[in-house]
Amino acid sequence: MEESCAARLARFFPGAIPARIPVRVTRLDAEGSPGSAATGNPVAEDTVIEFGTPQEVLFGCRLPLSFTGRIRLQNADGSLDTEADIVALQFHQGRTAAAARFAGNVKNWIIKR
Repeated sequence: MEESCAARLARFFPGAIPARIPVRVTRLDAEGSPGSAATGNPVAEDTVIEFGTPQEVLFGCRLPLSFTGRIRLQNADGSLDTEADIVALQFHQGRTAAAARFAGNVKNWIIKR
């Protein structure tokens, strides 16, 4: 089985553990609002958090993210609804993996120190 792009990125995050958490990722603009779709680029997508640490999440995506960008992460039941900053991007064979660090304390995050 081929290693996912997020698994390759997880090598750079000691303590990252596998996870399978479905989430909605939304690109945010500088004011913290959802990014503009006027450029023809999507602003949100459903994906899966594949790895996590107490402060970061790693996931595959198709969104046009930037290294200094901010995103919003939400799960279906609302127990995870937080903002995070993109801290790493990895591109491999046409796929993108992103690592995002939580912007604040996340009460319901399942990975603790």
